[in-house]
Amino acid sequence: MIVVDRLGNVITNGEKQNNLLEKLYGTVIGRCVLKILVCRFVSNIGGWYMNSSLSKHMIKSFIEENKIDMSQYIDKKFTSYNDFFTRKIIEGKRPFLVNDNVLISPADSKLSCYRIDDDSCFLIKNTLYSLSDLLNNDILAKEYLNGYCLIFRLSVDDYHRYSYIDDGKIVESKYIPGEFHTVNPIANDYYPIYKRNSRNYTIIESKNFGKLIQMEVGAMMVGKIVNYDKKYCHKGEEKGYFEFGGSTVIILFKDNQVIIDDDIIKNTNEDKETVVKLGETIGKKYSREVK
Repeated sequence: MIVVDRLGNVITNGEKQNNLLEKLYGTVIGRCVLKILVCRFVSNIGGWYMNSSLSKHMIKSFIEENKIDMSQYIDKKFTSYNDFFTRKIIEGKRPFLVNDNVLISPADSKLSCYRIDDDSCFLIKNTLYSLSDLLNNDILAKEYLNGYCLIFRLSVDDYHRYSYIDDGKIVESKYIPGEFHTVNPIANDYYPIYKRNSRNYTIIESKNFGKLIQMEVGAMMVGKIVNYDKKYCHKGEEKGYFEFGGSTVIILFKDNQVIIDDDIIKNTNEDKETVVKLGETIGKKYSREVK
């Protein structure tokens, strides 16, 4: 899938990861390797390594290869690659509008936006995904018929902490175990991604956007999701973070709750992901007067 900025300019990144994934998914040997990589035992070994001081040597080259602007982040001496991966941004570097009518992005990411159809399914790269499979709940999925499914894909060079998009009350949090699998769009050509991923979702009675669902999806290898225990949430407040592994945030809105910005809708219809930053305006509260 093509990645573009808000002006429509094509962004080039992730080529090395894409080439590796093509080999894993596109060959018999690659798929055999993939089955080994996604098993829990191997994933746990990878997690141990990424949390150990042995992984520190990877940090410098990663910053250089991905041209990461470290002036955006709190200056500290990292103890492991995961310590670097979960680095915190300097306060004020991701501002957002406090206006109740404004919908903000929960994360630095590549955004796609889909209407949920009559069969509670949505299409990603010519592959159909069931919302009931994603939630592991047929009844809950039906509540979001004709609503929106927003998919925020984080690549390895993104800021891997994410926030709440509105004030609200936490109704329920649910963990769904699964095999870890890649979230890179190339994967969609071969496997339905999310059926193999562990995921957490939170049902929120929000102040401005109705009862919404915010879900975090783990990725291939470690992909660990760390969420803070909350009873109430606030717009722009950190919800949690991902440890090593490109990961995804999904937000589900019911019908007549939100209006997504036209450029994001247009880009998705053209099979393009839109680059957004945490706190960036991506839409507004639904109004019968303004549609």
